[in-house]
Amino acid sequence: MGQTMTEKIFSEHAGREVHAGEIVRVDIDMIIGNDITTPISIRAFEESGAEKLARPDNFCIVMDHYIPAKDIASANQAKISRDFAYKHDLKYFFDEKDMGIEHALLPEKGLVVPGDVIIGADSHTCTHGALGAFSTGMGSTDLSFGMITGGNWFKVPETIKVELTGIPGEHIYGKDIILELIRQIGVDGALYKAIEFTGEAIQHLGMADRFSIANMVIEAGAKNGIFAVDDITLAYLEERKEINGGLRAEPKIHVSDADAEYCQVITIDTGALSPVVAYPFLPSNGKPIEQAVADDLKVDQVMIGSCTNGRIEDLRIAAEIMKGKRVARHTRMIVTPATQKILLQAQHEGLMDILIEAGAVVSNPTCGACLGGYMGILGDGERCVATTNRNFVGRMGARTSEIYLANSAVAAASAIAGKIVDPRDL
Repeated sequence: MGQTMTEKIFSEHAGREVHAGEIVRVDIDMIIGNDITTPISIRAFEESGAEKLARPDNFCIVMDHYIPAKDIASANQAKISRDFAYKHDLKYFFDEKDMGIEHALLPEKGLVVPGDVIIGADSHTCTHGALGAFSTGMGSTDLSFGMITGGNWFKVPETIKVELTGIPGEHIYGKDIILELIRQIGVDGALYKAIEFTGEAIQHLGMADRFSIANMVIEAGAKNGIFAVDDITLAYLEERKEINGGLRAEPKIHVSDADAEYCQVITIDTGALSPVVAYPFLPSNGKPIEQAVADDLKVDQVMIGSCTNGRIEDLRIAAEIMKGKRVARHTRMIVTPATQKILLQAQHEGLMDILIEAGAVVSNPTCGACLGGYMGILGDGERCVATTNRNFVGRMGARTSEIYLANSAVAAASAIAGKIVDPRDL
């Protein structure tokens, strides 16, 4: 029987051929913690009596949720991770001096590569599957087990194959593709399954689109999302290698066999898609932009950022639409670059001038607004268009507020109009 990419990655790590359904214990190539989840892992680590990390150069802490601290509680929370990082002289510890949202920062730094097994105490760790790695979220105590032993237990998941056909039209991005998939299968349609993306349309998707797609497979319940390595991936890795003076490890490229077994095959014609907007209160509640325009939905706040859509490509899309225009009088706009490097690049390209002159507020890299932490809390009854990944009740603030998930073009156009509009009509 042939193997999927995910099965091959586990086979290589287990030292034997494995298939879906098997339980395996493997070493982990990168363990990722953040300022919210890592303190719990640290407590479990210390209570176990462990004194050293099993693989210190395969452990990373990124301070990204409440950084800079929003209050005394978050400052004290962050202090736990900082003290641990300094005590163990962590090689990969990213704080305010070199900050970014973890799932944008690690690829940027060349710390995750094809063929890796990656875990993080954050559900959107699945983002890194865009690079041809197995990457998934786990609990904080699972993370501590990895810190202590260098490995963890996994059940090898079955794989859903998603064939992307056609050529994406104007203002159709990875965000629209993943929202359409979640609309089709629901928030539990891929529980404990891998989702492998294939098809001719992938050649038209840059790495930003692929990261967005892999990032949100968890919104369908998936264990991981994964893309095969191609020339676009290799060019991205080569750029990371040049900028960072190398990659963390040599990539190990795996390709699914022609006779690999899939539990389901889904086809999406990207050429037939309109921009997709996910209505409250589920990412699966996707509707075409035409429906949102017909519903005449006034917008109080627009947020462009997050680990899903805070990359330089998103800022370029927004700036192109907003150049020479102004955010509507009754609408607020927040732009959160995903890393400091993205922020600097946007400044060098003049994108920040365009966005700020249009009336946007630019924040430091943070998860703050996305999870309703700070830097953009919604009040009672307010409506927000966000390029983030979740629109659950109370996700960004008041329980009576509403979040509409969309791509960066829809978000930018809606900020100008003060209501949800189709960017193709501007």
